[in-house]
Amino acid sequence: MENSKVTGKVIGGILIGTILGAAIGILFAPMDGSKTRNKIATGAKDLTEDLVKKMKSKGESFAKKAEDMGEMAEDKVNNLKNHVGHRQNM
Repeated sequence: MENSKVTGKVIGGILIGTILGAAIGILFAPMDGSKTRNKIATGAKDLTEDLVKKMKSKGESFAKKAEDMGEMAEDKVNNLKNHVGHRQNM
């Protein structure tokens, strides 16, 4: 749970930084407007693609951990059943 809070804060920080950077870039841009807008659009697209890749990777990692935990729980249940069955046979 704590890890997801940290991840949310990091993503929020990245988004705020991107917005502030874009605003400052527009204010101090030496290029004409169309070039500046094109550069911002390209940067935003690259950032979006990077975030999508990272979120997909995190999602796959989470799914793998959940699967591993499910298998571990199943093993524990089976071990407990075997232990109880063994005790009943004594």
